[in-house]
Amino acid sequence: MASNILELTGVSSYYGDSQALYEIALSVREGTILGLLGRNGAGKTTCLSTIMGFVKARAGTIRFRGDSLTGLSPESIVRAGIAIVPQGRRVFKSLTVRENLAVAVHSARKLSKASWSMEKVFDLFPRLRERRDQYAGSLSGGEQQMLAIGRALVSNPLLLLMDEPSEGLAPQIVQEVELIIKMLKDDGLSIVLVEQNADLALRLAEDVVMFSTGSVAFSGKAEDVSRRPELIDKHLAVF
Repeated sequence: MASNILELTGVSSYYGDSQALYEIALSVREGTILGLLGRNGAGKTTCLSTIMGFVKARAGTIRFRGDSLTGLSPESIVRAGIAIVPQGRRVFKSLTVRENLAVAVHSARKLSKASWSMEKVFDLFPRLRERRDQYAGSLSGGEQQMLAIGRALVSNPLLLLMDEPSEGLAPQIVQEVELIIKMLKDDGLSIVLVEQNADLALRLAEDVVMFSTGSVAFSGKAEDVSRRPELIDKHLAVF
């Protein structure tokens, strides 16, 4: 049985005086995908931001490979082996594709078995190689998503956080992104996947946590959720 690479226990966080997460408990098994599902505003992105140290947890513990992340800066968390593909891509639009990747290469880990390099990212995404000297702001949405994924990979993470990777993409590009995520999992990368596309998340993830108003409403196997449409109706349906 796979050991847990990430564990959150009783994690609460706030934006100013407004509480956003309430005693979150979840774990990610090494080499698997955990899908985080829930309606907009349920706390999924805040959870990723708290793991990364962008939002500080005021209670509870976050452990990565058994070590506490409490109080660490985002830069230290990246060096520990966690990377994020943020919602909305957030590439550096005034830098070229090559320059965007070079920024992340500078802080790359040396301990990951994958040994991602800029050239390996170009092998994964040939379109980025073709556009390596173009400004990122001139890329299509799908190409910017490829760049955001590549930028995270060249830091050679042991755990990848992906926030809405299919958002705003054409169906053909969504299929490409799905294949890439499957390949990364097959290579042994642990992934936390936030997705509004429940069908996509349930195809990719082994485990699922559903959020509701900043709390965990359900935690279990993805295959169980697929067999229980009432869970999807209760926690994911748009009213």
